[in-house]
Amino acid sequence: MSKKAGAQRGKPLRAVVVETLQRQIEEGDYAPGDQLPTEPVLVSKFGYSRTVIREAIAALRADGLVESRQGVGVFVLGPRMPADGLELFSLATDKISDIIEELELRIGIEVEASGLAALRSSPAQEAEIQFTVDNFRQLVEACSATDQADFEFHMAIARATNNTRFVTFLAHIGKRIIPRVKFRTVMGGIDPLPSRDAIMLQEHAEVADAISMRDADKAREAMRRHLQGGIKRYRALTRRSHQPGP
Repeated sequence: MSKKAGAQRGKPLRAVVVETLQRQIEEGDYAPGDQLPTEPVLVSKFGYSRTVIREAIAALRADGLVESRQGVGVFVLGPRMPADGLELFSLATDKISDIIEELELRIGIEVEASGLAALRSSPAQEAEIQFTVDNFRQLVEACSATDQADFEFHMAIARATNNTRFVTFLAHIGKRIIPRVKFRTVMGGIDPLPSRDAIMLQEHAEVADAISMRDADKAREAMRRHLQGGIKRYRALTRRSHQPGP
């Protein structure tokens, strides 16, 4: 595609690139998990500058269509779903019962994802999972927020299944799968549970170790314990909230 063609459409060059790549993703030319052409290839293909291509990729990334992996490239997450496609996770809630139900649903998905990751992951994918665990550990030691690191751990396992459906599902849900993110939204930034980062770090490490050992059953059980641990913590919170005052 030439610059002239883009100009004829009367749109900014970045928009031409965004619309073209978005259409190719939505039509399946690039499937979830596929790597987009490198920056030089896109520059050659569209005839635009590196700045235009970078801005277009940034826009696609902001829309949740692609993700950049440092030192590797840009990968497709999947087409955007209709607004009502996954509303079950989309809204913030202060109902503990909602969070527990969502965790139960995640058990049905992520337990099997962990088993598949143990069977199918490449050495690079194993290293990515371990990197997320190490990153989580560093944040805990620095007393920093771990929400994003938590989400990245689960996304790394989804990618390691080498089944793009797992990646697409979690990518569309985004950080909304992390209960404390949703709960804090409606609690004015307050987290009603005490810090459990140390516990979660241990749980993450157990899942990662089982995947590294290629033990699918152990990986499934470790992920089940991790998600059931969240259920137990929120159920305990429910019991405390129902206790009579002094």
